[in-house]
Amino acid sequence: MDKELLTKELEEVSHFYNIVIEFFTNYSFQIIGALIILIIGVVASKYIQKFVLKILLSNKIDETLSGFISNFVRVLVVLMMAVLALGKLGISIAPFIAAIGALSLTAGLALQGSVANFAAGVILVITKPFKIGDTLTVHDVYGEVEAIKLSYSVLKNEDGEEITIPNKYMIGDVLVNSFSYRVVEGSVGIAYDSDVAKAIEAIKSIINAQKDVSTENAPIVGIEKFNDSSIDIAYRYWVPTKSFFKTQYEVNLDVLQSLNQAAITIPFPQREITVLGDTNVSK
Repeated sequence: MDKELLTKELEEVSHFYNIVIEFFTNYSFQIIGALIILIIGVVASKYIQKFVLKILLSNKIDETLSGFISNFVRVLVVLMMAVLALGKLGISIAPFIAAIGALSLTAGLALQGSVANFAAGVILVITKPFKIGDTLTVHDVYGEVEAIKLSYSVLKNEDGEEITIPNKYMIGDVLVNSFSYRVVEGSVGIAYDSDVAKAIEAIKSIINAQKDVSTENAPIVGIEKFNDSSIDIAYRYWVPTKSFFKTQYEVNLDVLQSLNQAAITIPFPQREITVLGDTNVSK
């Protein structure tokens, strides 16, 4: 029994060996050709990637976008050569293409938010509506631009907080770029019998004395409106984003002290009430 079993196993091994020999005899050239095509594709893709990257950088295309495009070209070249290699082996690539298409559609639907952010990032890199160091107000937040990525941008506010904003909001929302400064707005009411011109000059002097206030844009001070019990003096000035609140609070305190020293009254709302007596005379 053992001898018969051994003979049967040897026959199976011999049959398998013959199949392998026959396969390599018939398809050896196709396999070698496919491997050569794939190797050439991998090697060529590296040189093509470097060439594309060099061309993009020489044309002053953003480094991040240039790296992405060159890597995409490299992957595309490898995929094309892989398709040629499969064709060399006689394998139909139609089912693979259909499967890739279905997977791409599914992934696109599942990741449409990420795709939108990525597409917006590409637009930002190309159009450059802002740069690192600019001050942006977008989607009810503000801060200096710290980084611009393909899918998101990072802002940093005065408190040192980093705010990550998806790039789709940078394209699809109202974007305010005040560059390296933010405008501070304030107002103070003074009495009607006060010297308005003197108050305006005092406020201007206070603002100009602040070291962080921009010298490129002169402060604006003037009458904003006439209230029932006061004349409102408004003032606007520009300060670096990182010292916005600090400078605003210091200016407001100095304005109050300066007006008090100049004997300029800051009134509070008042109402005069006249009480009429009873004019009817009892008889």
